[in-house]
Amino acid sequence: MNQGTPNQYDPDMLDEYDFSEGVRGKYAKLNLKPNHKAIRDYYATLQQYKHQGITHEGAVSSPFDTLLHACAKQVNATLVPQYPMRAPKGNRIVIDGAILDAYGLPLGYWEAKDIDHDLTKAVQEKQNAGYPLDNTLFQTPQRAILYQNGAEVLDIDITEPANLIAALQYLFAYVPPALDNWHTAVSDFREHVPDLASKLKELIEQRHDTDPAFKKAFSGFYDTCRTAINPELSQDAVEEMLIQHILTERIFRTVFNNSAFTRRNIIAREIENVVDALIRQAFSREEFLKPLDRFYVAIEQAAMLCRDFTQKQHFLNTFYEKFFQGFSEDVADTHGIVYTPQPIVDFMVKSVEYILETEFGRSLSDTGVHIIDPFVGTGNFIVRLMQDIRGTALEEKYRHALHCNEVMLLPYYIASLNIEQEYFQCTETYLPFEGIALADTFELLEQQQGELFTRENTERVKRQKAADMFVVIGNPPYNAGQVNDSDNNRNRKYATMDARVAETYTEDSKATNKNALYDPYVKAIRWASDRIGDEGVVAFVTNNGFLDGIAFDGMRKHLADDFDAIYVLDLGGNARKGLKVSDANVFGIRVGVSINLFVKNK
Repeated sequence: MNQGTPNQYDPDMLDEYDFSEGVRGKYAKLNLKPNHKAIRDYYATLQQYKHQGITHEGAVSSPFDTLLHACAKQVNATLVPQYPMRAPKGNRIVIDGAILDAYGLPLGYWEAKDIDHDLTKAVQEKQNAGYPLDNTLFQTPQRAILYQNGAEVLDIDITEPANLIAALQYLFAYVPPALDNWHTAVSDFREHVPDLASKLKELIEQRHDTDPAFKKAFSGFYDTCRTAINPELSQDAVEEMLIQHILTERIFRTVFNNSAFTRRNIIAREIENVVDALIRQAFSREEFLKPLDRFYVAIEQAAMLCRDFTQKQHFLNTFYEKFFQGFSEDVADTHGIVYTPQPIVDFMVKSVEYILETEFGRSLSDTGVHIIDPFVGTGNFIVRLMQDIRGTALEEKYRHALHCNEVMLLPYYIASLNIEQEYFQCTETYLPFEGIALADTFELLEQQQGELFTRENTERVKRQKAADMFVVIGNPPYNAGQVNDSDNNRNRKYATMDARVAETYTEDSKATNKNALYDPYVKAIRWASDRIGDEGVVAFVTNNGFLDGIAFDGMRKHLADDFDAIYVLDLGGNARKGLKVSDANVFGIRVGVSINLFVKNK
């Protein structure tokens, strides 16, 4: 079929249609017919507007927005209205709708105009402004023009249901080549990474026996890790850190366009020294990683679809979560690796700002309001906080009053890059973020501590400890225990932290079984309550078991005594209460979830 203007829709047209350099991937066909409710509702609403004489874009675009939401849901995608992004020239644009896949990568775009608009002229204006033409539908109630891969492929009258369906089918059937490559590469990555990780593990074991230089470098690094993270840290866990670094370092360099990553980041620099000792005269890193070349190229191409840094952040956060699901399920489970949905982060940051203003007459931007995310993950909370800090106060806050810890290597890398890039976006100046430490927040309570990885990391921890924290915010890990004793995946014990829980929450509990009180999220609430002292705000999204669980009666008593105001938004989602996780849980996990805001005001 010619890529022109079809006069009438034929169901076979989609099969004959030449998608140029795109592919008809898993999004091939929508289940849409003229008599379906979504189509009937669309025309009925437009007809009501016509009777009322309503023609402006804000109104007449609304029915199409609703229709696109329904279509996106069919293909497990999300329509995000009023989607902000940067054009190639750097100017900020807002497109009426972006259709995103599970990784936050764009499948297509939609731009609406009102009834009286000259659509052809409007398309040219948007093109001049730098709007994307990868797979973009420009639409008025009468007409739709579709661009794919930079060229117009469809110009159709959509006042007829069959033609409307045709336009939607073409929009949703097209998959940009980079996106198709990415989805295939993800499968390859999950298949090949375990084998490569095993080979690296074998190589490390060999070098322990045959290379004194590597043995010395590794031994020093291992001792440093035990001091910084966990005195009982196994050699296997440290070897896994090296393996993760080798497998992912290229991704951080290329996706963030930061070739100096391993020189600028204080921890990456230290690990590179050990890696250099490992691979010296042993093998070529490039040759060893060749089986992953296709994946690396695919992720680099897919990241190019992200035209804005916020998109890139979401993409990498999701990649990180998926990486751990394939790389080490035990690690993912123990540390509660779940990406916090952006609406929850937005709500919590706005809530903290509101509480600071109404309870204390202060703001996130004020001097002296030190903020910490003790379990920073990929940095989402700190990045979002920076967006609400006034421009003139941002540099001071960034240098001295924003703090965070992360105990795992990959999220630490991503958080460092995310936060530094956000500052660069805001100020157009690169400044390393010295408020992040690779450290275990609970372990920092112990008295005997040597150097924490590097001198710079140790100094960061010292500055953090000396600060009077006013806000604690984040998503602490929650995992009350393992399935059985043979899982070898138990949460570790902390002498000082566990003692604080024991002498407060546990002491005042009347329950027989009190094991649940040693879940990391309970320790996190206890830690945060102590950390802000007599005054401040704690904002955590956590397991909601403490709200009504029998074992938590003592904890509830102390929370009531310790805080002057408590706000809890119980989001439900407990699968044990008969709810389907996919339908009822914001994280897609089996335990219930709540957003908790605790306020001390002396």
